[in-house]
Amino acid sequence: MSPSPLISSAELASRFGDPELRLLDASWFLPAEGRSGREEFAAERIPGAVFFDVDAVSDTSVDLPHMLPAPGAFAEAASALGLSPDLDVVVYDSFGIRSSARVWWTLKVMGFERVQVLDGGLRAWKASGLPLETGAPRPPSPVPTRVRFDRTRLRDREDVAAALASGAAQIVDARGAPRFRGEAPEPRPGLRSGHMPGARNLPFDRLLTPEGRLKPPVALAEAFREAGVDLARPIVATCGSGVTASVLALALEVLGAPAAVYDGSWAEWGLEGGGEVATGAA
Repeated sequence: MSPSPLISSAELASRFGDPELRLLDASWFLPAEGRSGREEFAAERIPGAVFFDVDAVSDTSVDLPHMLPAPGAFAEAASALGLSPDLDVVVYDSFGIRSSARVWWTLKVMGFERVQVLDGGLRAWKASGLPLETGAPRPPSPVPTRVRFDRTRLRDREDVAAALASGAAQIVDARGAPRFRGEAPEPRPGLRSGHMPGARNLPFDRLLTPEGRLKPPVALAEAFREAGVDLARPIVATCGSGVTASVLALALEVLGAPAAVYDGSWAEWGLEGGGEVATGAA
Protein backbone atom coordinates (compact mmCIF):
# COMPACT_ATOMS: atom_id res chain seq x y z
CA MET A 1 0.00 0.00 0.00
CA SER A 2 1.10 3.57 -0.64
CA PRO A 3 2.13 5.51 2.47
CA SER A 4 0.58 8.82 3.47
CA PRO A 5 1.66 11.53 1.01
CA LEU A 6 3.22 13.53 3.88
CA ILE A 7 5.75 12.77 6.59
CA SER A 8 6.66 14.98 9.55
CA SER A 9 10.18 15.94 10.59
CA ALA A 10 9.82 13.84 13.76
CA GLU A 11 8.71 10.80 11.79
CA LEU A 12 11.56 11.20 9.34
CA ALA A 13 14.14 11.64 12.11
CA SER A 14 12.90 8.43 13.75
CA ARG A 15 13.73 6.51 10.58
CA PHE A 16 17.35 7.59 10.28
CA GLY A 17 19.61 4.61 9.71
CA ASP A 18 16.89 2.69 7.87
CA PRO A 19 18.63 1.03 4.86
CA GLU A 20 15.39 1.23 2.84
CA LEU A 21 15.12 5.02 3.19
CA ARG A 22 16.27 7.46 0.51
CA LEU A 23 16.19 11.25 0.93
CA LEU A 24 15.93 13.71 -1.97
CA ASP A 25 16.56 17.44 -1.79
CA ALA A 26 14.45 18.81 -4.66
CA SER A 27 14.95 22.53 -3.99
CA TRP A 28 14.31 24.60 -7.12
CA PHE A 29 13.83 28.30 -7.81
CA LEU A 30 12.63 30.51 -10.63
CA PRO A 31 15.45 32.41 -12.39
CA ALA A 32 14.11 35.70 -11.00
CA GLU A 33 14.59 34.42 -7.45
CA GLY A 34 18.35 34.44 -7.91
CA ARG A 35 18.94 31.26 -5.90
CA SER A 36 20.41 27.88 -6.75
CA GLY A 37 18.95 24.73 -5.27
CA ARG A 38 22.15 22.81 -5.96
CA GLU A 39 24.34 25.44 -4.29
CA GLU A 40 22.10 25.58 -1.24
CA PHE A 41 22.11 21.78 -1.05
CA ALA A 42 25.91 21.85 -1.03
CA ALA A 43 25.85 24.39 1.81
CA GLU A 44 23.43 22.50 4.08
CA ARG A 45 21.06 19.56 3.80
CA ILE A 46 19.36 16.82 5.76
CA PRO A 47 22.01 14.17 6.46
CA GLY A 48 22.21 11.53 3.76
CA ALA A 49 20.16 13.43 1.18
CA VAL A 50 21.05 13.50 -2.50
CA PHE A 51 20.12 16.32 -4.87
CA PHE A 52 17.34 15.84 -7.44
CA ASP A 53 17.77 18.46 -10.16
CA VAL A 54 14.28 19.23 -11.48
CA ASP A 55 15.66 20.85 -14.64
CA ALA A 56 18.30 18.21 -15.39
CA VAL A 57 16.01 15.19 -14.90
CA SER A 58 13.68 16.32 -17.67
CA ASP A 59 12.97 16.06 -21.37
CA THR A 60 15.61 18.35 -22.84
CA SER A 61 14.48 17.63 -26.41
CA VAL A 62 11.58 20.10 -26.10
CA ASP A 63 11.76 23.85 -25.59
CA LEU A 64 9.63 23.81 -22.45
CA PRO A 65 10.88 23.92 -18.84
CA HIS A 66 11.46 20.68 -16.87
CA MET A 67 9.02 18.49 -18.78
CA LEU A 68 8.76 14.86 -17.72
CA PRO A 69 11.60 12.78 -19.15
CA ALA A 70 10.93 9.62 -21.13
CA PRO A 71 10.60 6.57 -18.85
CA GLY A 72 13.91 5.11 -19.97
CA ALA A 73 15.78 8.36 -19.35
CA PHE A 74 14.13 8.69 -15.96
CA ALA A 75 15.08 5.12 -15.02
CA GLU A 76 18.71 5.90 -15.85
CA ALA A 77 18.70 9.10 -13.78
CA ALA A 78 16.88 7.42 -10.87
CA SER A 79 19.35 4.54 -10.87
CA ALA A 80 22.27 6.98 -10.65
CA LEU A 81 20.59 8.67 -7.68
CA GLY A 82 20.14 5.38 -5.86
CA LEU A 83 16.36 5.32 -6.32
CA SER A 84 14.23 2.24 -6.74
CA PRO A 85 10.47 1.63 -6.38
CA ASP A 86 11.38 -0.98 -3.76
CA LEU A 87 12.71 1.73 -1.42
CA ASP A 88 11.00 4.40 0.68
CA VAL A 89 11.67 7.85 -0.77
CA VAL A 90 11.18 11.13 1.10
CA VAL A 91 11.40 14.38 -0.88
CA TYR A 92 11.88 17.85 0.58
CA ASP A 93 12.70 21.38 -0.54
CA SER A 94 13.89 24.55 1.15
CA PHE A 95 10.72 26.54 0.37
CA GLY A 96 8.47 24.34 2.49
CA ILE A 97 6.37 22.50 -0.06
CA ARG A 98 6.85 23.53 -3.67
CA SER A 99 9.27 21.69 -5.96
CA SER A 100 9.22 18.68 -3.61
CA ALA A 101 5.61 18.18 -4.70
CA ARG A 102 6.72 18.20 -8.34
CA VAL A 103 9.27 15.46 -7.67
CA TRP A 104 6.70 13.50 -5.62
CA TRP A 105 4.36 13.67 -8.64
CA THR A 106 7.16 12.72 -11.06
CA LEU A 107 8.00 9.64 -9.01
CA LYS A 108 4.32 8.71 -8.80
CA VAL A 109 3.99 8.96 -12.60
CA MET A 110 7.02 6.69 -12.92
CA GLY A 111 5.46 4.02 -10.70
CA PHE A 112 7.10 4.80 -7.35
CA GLU A 113 4.43 4.14 -4.72
CA ARG A 114 6.52 4.47 -1.55
CA VAL A 115 7.20 8.21 -1.80
CA GLN A 116 6.38 11.00 0.66
CA VAL A 117 6.92 14.76 0.95
CA LEU A 118 8.47 16.21 4.10
CA ASP A 119 5.78 18.52 5.45
CA GLY A 120 7.31 21.97 5.77
CA GLY A 121 10.52 20.88 4.09
CA LEU A 122 13.95 21.99 5.25
CA ARG A 123 12.38 24.93 7.12
CA ALA A 124 10.43 22.56 9.37
CA TRP A 125 13.45 20.32 9.85
CA LYS A 126 15.59 23.24 10.98
CA ALA A 127 12.82 24.69 13.16
CA SER A 128 12.72 21.35 14.99
CA GLY A 129 16.42 21.66 15.80
CA LEU A 130 17.30 18.51 13.89
CA PRO A 131 20.83 17.95 12.55
CA LEU A 132 22.14 19.23 9.23
CA GLU A 133 24.96 18.01 7.02
CA THR A 134 27.46 20.39 5.43
CA GLY A 135 30.47 20.10 3.19
CA ALA A 136 30.85 18.02 0.06
CA PRO A 137 27.92 15.60 -0.26
CA ARG A 138 28.60 11.91 -0.58
CA PRO A 139 27.84 10.60 -4.07
CA PRO A 140 24.85 8.26 -4.21
CA SER A 141 25.31 4.54 -4.80
CA PRO A 142 23.60 3.49 -8.04
CA VAL A 143 20.97 0.75 -7.80
CA PRO A 144 18.95 -1.19 -10.37
CA THR A 145 15.60 0.46 -10.99
CA ARG A 146 12.52 0.10 -13.16
CA VAL A 147 9.66 2.31 -14.30
CA ARG A 148 5.94 1.56 -14.46
CA PHE A 149 4.53 4.60 -16.23
CA ASP A 150 1.18 5.81 -14.81
CA ARG A 151 -0.51 7.84 -17.56
CA THR A 152 -3.55 8.53 -15.35
CA ARG A 153 -1.60 11.19 -13.44
CA LEU A 154 -0.52 13.09 -16.56
CA ARG A 155 -2.31 15.32 -19.06
CA ASP A 156 -1.06 17.03 -22.24
CA ARG A 157 -2.42 20.02 -24.14
CA GLU A 158 -4.82 17.95 -26.23
CA ASP A 159 -6.22 16.29 -23.09
CA VAL A 160 -6.80 19.68 -21.46
CA ALA A 161 -8.42 21.18 -24.56
CA ALA A 162 -10.77 18.19 -24.77
CA ALA A 163 -11.64 18.45 -21.07
CA LEU A 164 -12.43 22.15 -21.41
CA ALA A 165 -14.61 21.50 -24.43
CA SER A 166 -16.53 18.61 -22.90
CA GLY A 167 -16.53 19.58 -19.23
CA ALA A 168 -15.29 16.07 -18.41
CA ALA A 169 -12.73 17.44 -15.93
CA GLN A 170 -12.20 20.62 -13.93
CA ILE A 171 -9.04 22.61 -14.72
CA VAL A 172 -7.59 24.24 -11.61
CA ASP A 173 -4.79 26.81 -12.02
CA ALA A 174 -2.26 27.22 -9.18
CA ARG A 175 -0.83 30.56 -10.37
CA GLY A 176 -1.41 33.77 -8.46
CA ALA A 177 -4.67 35.61 -9.11
CA PRO A 178 -3.13 38.60 -10.99
CA ARG A 179 -1.45 36.26 -13.49
CA PHE A 180 -4.61 34.17 -13.83
CA ARG A 181 -6.72 37.24 -14.54
CA GLY A 182 -4.17 38.55 -17.05
CA GLU A 183 -3.32 41.61 -14.96
CA ALA A 184 0.32 40.66 -14.34
CA PRO A 185 2.87 39.56 -16.95
CA GLU A 186 4.21 36.04 -17.00
CA PRO A 187 7.73 35.59 -15.59
CA ARG A 188 8.78 33.72 -18.73
CA PRO A 189 9.10 35.86 -21.88
CA GLY A 190 6.94 35.20 -24.92
CA LEU A 191 3.84 34.04 -23.06
CA ARG A 192 0.39 35.60 -23.29
CA SER A 193 -1.37 36.68 -20.10
CA GLY A 194 -4.59 35.17 -18.82
CA HIS A 195 -5.98 31.68 -18.28
CA MET A 196 -7.70 28.77 -19.98
CA PRO A 197 -11.39 29.52 -20.56
CA GLY A 198 -13.42 27.73 -17.90
CA ALA A 199 -10.48 27.15 -15.54
CA ARG A 200 -10.72 27.76 -11.81
CA ASN A 201 -8.03 29.57 -9.82
CA LEU A 202 -6.54 28.35 -6.56
CA PRO A 203 -3.09 29.87 -5.92
CA PHE A 204 -0.96 27.14 -4.40
CA ASP A 205 0.13 29.23 -1.41
CA ARG A 206 -3.46 29.26 -0.14
CA LEU A 207 -2.94 25.60 0.69
CA LEU A 208 0.11 26.27 2.88
CA THR A 209 0.58 27.62 6.39
CA PRO A 210 2.96 30.59 6.91
CA GLU A 211 5.59 28.00 7.91
CA GLY A 212 5.34 26.25 4.55
CA ARG A 213 3.39 23.21 5.73
CA LEU A 214 0.29 21.86 4.06
CA LYS A 215 -2.86 23.03 5.84
CA PRO A 216 -5.07 20.49 7.65
CA PRO A 217 -7.46 18.50 5.42
CA VAL A 218 -10.55 20.46 6.51
CA ALA A 219 -8.89 23.73 5.47
CA LEU A 220 -7.65 22.20 2.20
CA ALA A 221 -11.13 21.01 1.29
CA GLU A 222 -12.58 24.44 2.10
CA ALA A 223 -9.99 26.16 -0.12
CA PHE A 224 -10.98 23.99 -3.07
CA ARG A 225 -14.68 24.57 -2.43
CA GLU A 226 -14.16 28.33 -2.25
CA ALA A 227 -12.42 28.14 -5.63
CA GLY A 228 -15.49 26.42 -7.09
CA VAL A 229 -13.91 22.97 -7.33
CA ASP A 230 -16.01 19.84 -6.82
CA LEU A 231 -13.78 17.23 -5.16
CA ALA A 232 -16.05 14.44 -6.37
CA ARG A 233 -15.35 15.21 -10.05
CA PRO A 234 -12.13 14.69 -12.08
CA ILE A 235 -9.53 17.44 -11.67
CA VAL A 236 -6.53 18.50 -13.73
CA ALA A 237 -4.05 20.84 -12.02
CA THR A 238 -2.07 23.40 -14.01
CA CYS A 239 0.21 26.38 -13.24
CA GLY A 240 3.12 28.16 -14.90
CA SER A 241 5.32 25.15 -15.69
CA GLY A 242 3.94 22.16 -13.78
CA VAL A 243 5.68 22.77 -10.44
CA THR A 244 3.07 24.43 -8.21
CA ALA A 245 0.30 22.48 -9.97
CA SER A 246 1.88 19.50 -8.22
CA VAL A 247 1.22 21.17 -4.85
CA LEU A 248 -2.48 21.10 -5.74
CA ALA A 249 -2.14 17.45 -6.76
CA LEU A 250 -0.42 16.64 -3.45
CA ALA A 251 -3.18 18.37 -1.45
CA LEU A 252 -5.83 16.50 -3.44
CA GLU A 253 -4.02 13.22 -2.74
CA VAL A 254 -4.22 14.02 0.98
CA LEU A 255 -7.96 14.59 0.52
CA GLY A 256 -8.41 11.26 -1.25
CA ALA A 257 -9.19 12.95 -4.57
CA PRO A 258 -6.19 12.16 -6.82
CA ALA A 259 -5.70 14.60 -9.69
CA ALA A 260 -3.72 14.70 -12.91
CA VAL A 261 -1.19 17.44 -13.75
CA TYR A 262 -0.92 19.26 -17.07
CA ASP A 263 2.81 18.93 -17.58
CA GLY A 264 3.26 21.74 -20.11
CA SER A 265 0.97 24.09 -18.15
CA TRP A 266 0.98 27.80 -19.08
CA ALA A 267 4.55 27.57 -20.45
CA GLU A 268 2.99 25.62 -23.32
CA TRP A 269 -0.63 26.84 -23.40
CA GLY A 270 0.33 30.52 -23.20
CA LEU A 271 2.60 30.44 -26.24
CA GLU A 272 1.43 32.19 -29.39
CA GLY A 273 -0.47 29.53 -31.27
CA GLY A 274 -1.09 27.59 -28.06
CA GLY A 275 -4.52 27.29 -26.48
CA GLU A 276 -7.38 29.76 -26.25
CA VAL A 277 -6.88 32.47 -23.63
CA ALA A 278 -9.39 34.29 -21.40
CA THR A 279 -8.81 37.16 -18.98
CA GLY A 280 -10.60 38.39 -15.90
CA ALA A 281 -11.96 36.37 -13.00
CA ALA A 282 -12.77 32.65 -13.26
